[in-house]
Formats: sequence, structure tokens, C-alpha cells
Amino acid sequence: MSKRVLILGIGNVLWADEGFGVRCVEAMAECHALPGNVRLMDGGTQGLYLLPFLEEADALLVFDAIDYGLPSGTLKRIEGDEVPAFLGAKKMSLHQTGFQDVIATARLLGRCPPDLALIGCQPVELEDYGGGLRPEVAARIPEALRIARDILAGWGVPVAQGRTEAPLLADPSIRRDAYEAGRPSEAEACRIGDARFFPEAV
Repeated sequence: MSKRVLILGIGNVLWADEGFGVRCVEAMAECHALPGNVRLMDGGTQGLYLLPFLEEADALLVFDAIDYGLPSGTLKRIEGDEVPAFLGAKKMSLHQTGFQDVIATARLLGRCPPDLALIGCQPVELEDYGGGLRPEVAARIPEALRIARDILAGWGVPVAQGRTEAPLLADPSIRRDAYEAGRPSEAEACRIGDARFFPEAV
């Protein structure tokens, strides 16, 4: 039986570079034809709600924004038992704490995928509610997908050019192109707080 693979993007697209992982899985669906044993999923910030999906997988590939303390835009590939440690290297948001819990719980239950891989990108900016990916981070998506193809090849998963239907991705209205085109500019919408309480926002 073919290895069941879950490709998961985690993070919050509303907080600038926090959305790196989610945007990677969207891009993968748009330009790669994946076999039926591969599932693409926008994991967002769902935490333990993701546990049933991990339990069904034989291999897990995660895209995420990770603070490694490296230059902005740096990609890092982590595999095997090191993955949970790097997810908790320096927590940037609650989604990382939640996903560490998912892996720990799956291991406790004896249902964690035996093959694990993480492709992380050092963020530029996180404190920008409503902002999009910074150029340095967005530019790393094609390289992140190349690394993903290499990992999948090592797992015996063929990848071709094309598209993949992925019902577990976010609604099209908040995917990257629609989101970037539809959100107001910084001048039209304050994204750092209410000026009545934060004078610097004026």
C-alpha cells in the first residue's frame, strides 16, 4: 500500500510572515500534481484538532515560519526526531505551542507518523496584523517547494507539474492573491493598534 503523506502548512495568514507555511501548501496545490496518497492541508492554528489527520498519516511534511535566530528569509530543513525540538526552539505564537502538543500527543498514543520533515523560514515581520508576507520570505516559497519535492522523492512520492485538488485548503477568498488584492493599505487601515490607546499609531 502506498505511504500516506500529509503535507501541512501551519501559521496565521493575518500576521505577516506567520502565514509562510499556509502560503507554501497553497502554492504546492497550484503548481504540482500529487498522487492520491498525498493530502495537502492548511493547518492554520488549529492545534489538537489536527491530531486525527496525523494519526492517519505515515509521513508528515510541515511548512512553517520558525525563529531560528538566523538572517531573515533563511530556510532550514529538519528531519526525523529533530522536528519537534525545532518547532519549540523559540515560540513565536500559540500555534507552535499547539502543534508541539499535537506531535507529543500522537507520540504518546503511538500514532505519530514515523517519517517527519519540517521546512522552516526565518520571518522578517510578525507584528503586522493584516499584513502579507514580506518580500524576503515570499521569495523563498519556490525554494521551499524544491526542498519539499526532494523530501517527497526520498519517501518514494512522485511529483509532476500540474495542479492538485485540495479541499482542506482555506477558502479561495483568503488565499494569497485574493488576500493581497483585497486588503486595505496601511494608510487606509491602522494595523498596529487603536490610536486612542497607542499614540504612536497616529
